[in-house]
Amino acid sequence: MRVAVIGCTHAGTAAINNILNLYPDAKIDVFEKNDNVSFLSCGIALYVGGVVNDPNGLFYASVEQFEKQGVRMHMNHEVTSCDINNKQLQARDMKTNETKDYNYDKLIITSGSWPVTPPISGSDLENVLLCKNFAHANEIIKRSESVENVVVVGAGYIGVELVEAFEQNGKNVTLIDSEERILNRYLDDTFTAPVETTFTERGVELALGQTVSKFEGTNAVEKVITDKGEYRADLVVMCIGFRPNTELVKGQIDMLGNGAIIVDEYMQTSVKDVYAAGDCCAVNYNATKQPAYIPLATNAVRMGTLVAHNLVTPVLAHPGTQGTSGLKIYNHNIASTGLTESAATLAGLSVDSAYIEDQYRPEFMPENALIQLKLVYEIETHRIVGAQVISDADFTQAINTISVGIANNMTIEQLALTDFFFQPHYNKPVNYLNQVALEAMAKESKKVNKETVPA
Repeated sequence: MRVAVIGCTHAGTAAINNILNLYPDAKIDVFEKNDNVSFLSCGIALYVGGVVNDPNGLFYASVEQFEKQGVRMHMNHEVTSCDINNKQLQARDMKTNETKDYNYDKLIITSGSWPVTPPISGSDLENVLLCKNFAHANEIIKRSESVENVVVVGAGYIGVELVEAFEQNGKNVTLIDSEERILNRYLDDTFTAPVETTFTERGVELALGQTVSKFEGTNAVEKVITDKGEYRADLVVMCIGFRPNTELVKGQIDMLGNGAIIVDEYMQTSVKDVYAAGDCCAVNYNATKQPAYIPLATNAVRMGTLVAHNLVTPVLAHPGTQGTSGLKIYNHNIASTGLTESAATLAGLSVDSAYIEDQYRPEFMPENALIQLKLVYEIETHRIVGAQVISDADFTQAINTISVGIANNMTIEQLALTDFFFQPHYNKPVNYLNQVALEAMAKESKKVNKETVPA
């Protein structure tokens, strides 16, 4: 069995590792534009901030490791065309410019994503950088050494992590985003406001609700111009978001409007023997019961693993995702899963929420911390569809618990009565997860009572 793999970050690496284990006789050809595999881009900010000193720690597989196992690794190779019907692709060696044809029996598309790059005037100036791969990380570190004023465009996870890293490195940092607050896709205002306050206290300028119109400078960038102002910049890092990297197979397999490849629960595309996984794909979103584009490393690893298991026979179905994610910014430990209220409404769901803000230990404990926890649920079914947490203490694992609940269609009543241990070092007799679900139940009971009590 000849297997061709296009791309080798998280999904590709997981697919290859599992194919080697499940089908040791398979002949695997891997085509990767970079000279490395398995780069953990979520560690870029830690690398930039000096938390990670050895960049080799940001890789969990290597070209040499795969080659020792018989995998043909075509590094610095760009797949220039792919004829899916005839099971043939063409790849160009980016060093020699030589092009060759390759045949395969099974094709695995793990081509990942690429940063969104709007057509902003001045984007070609020196020191206007992207943030995605290892080369980008090295370039950001190299160029940031001699600059004072850094502008980060985009207040998603990567953007806010970079802001923290640059600020801790003593830079004057400005964060620009067209939305009115940071992290608005993942968290409600209650959970983003404390982080914005900390940024402001540390001297970060928040230029929110502003859209970048152009970059100005002679050779290197000197200013960022928005629709509401201008900001000094010796270095700009673009973190607006990501798009599926799927132009290669456009028109040959089914995709969403944004180019994300549609796969079934076995990672099979609309064409037989063509599989896809990772950031180039849509995945079933359990909160909405619809396919969605959720580019996360955790999703990519699971999908890559499933491709291998289903490569010959469909045996292991994808359970869907909740889009669960976590973040640590300064003293803030944050995590979320599923939908926020606004995102649920946009998805056409009728939802309500419950919120608690409480000390997590009994009052007699000498040390304590505040936990803020929100639960979003569907009104008609009481099905849990989302949750968020923030605290100076680490309660992020609680969101993993709710993620499991969403995957299994758990209701607020079921969560309220779930068996969680009590120990004063860790929680109260009524666990915070039980407590927020009980709040939701009480809210729903009031609605029922209000409807049934005669006027």
